[in-house]
Amino acid sequence: MTLATFGAGCFWGVEYFFKQVDGVVNAKCGYMGGKDQYQTYEEVKTGTTGHAEVVQIEFDESIVSYEELLAVFWTNHNPTTLNKQGGDIGNQYRSAIFFHDKQQKETAIRSKLDLAKSGKWGIKHIVTEIVPIQQFHPAEEYHQNYLEKNELPSCHISY
Repeated sequence: MTLATFGAGCFWGVEYFFKQVDGVVNAKCGYMGGKDQYQTYEEVKTGTTGHAEVVQIEFDESIVSYEELLAVFWTNHNPTTLNKQGGDIGNQYRSAIFFHDKQQKETAIRSKLDLAKSGKWGIKHIVTEIVPIQQFHPAEEYHQNYLEKNELPSCHISY
């Protein structure tokens, strides 16, 4: 199995969308990118810890490619809003790709450039950061499968 880690706003919706993809074995909500050690959700949601809400995905490359996961990532959030997705505002909601190896880095950069060239976002600049992985801190259990546990529809950002 291979890992991929994405930040695209509130992790509940991100987790939901990735779990719909054939070949995704597991998707786990968590925190990454902060300057401090693990923080609680109450601390991360203040936006002062530097952590992003992320989803770490375990996937089977024989079924789904990293490129296909990037397509899901780009389709299900607005990569042109800095530290904001819908009503969620703060650096914890930033658009980020945390690459696990050189190949993921190169693929992510190419994918971002292709999206920019596509004209989908017009003249808006894609602000998604592409950075090396850091320590992944799983979110509290009540965040895992949150939408499913609470029988809520997916939370898709409209833009």
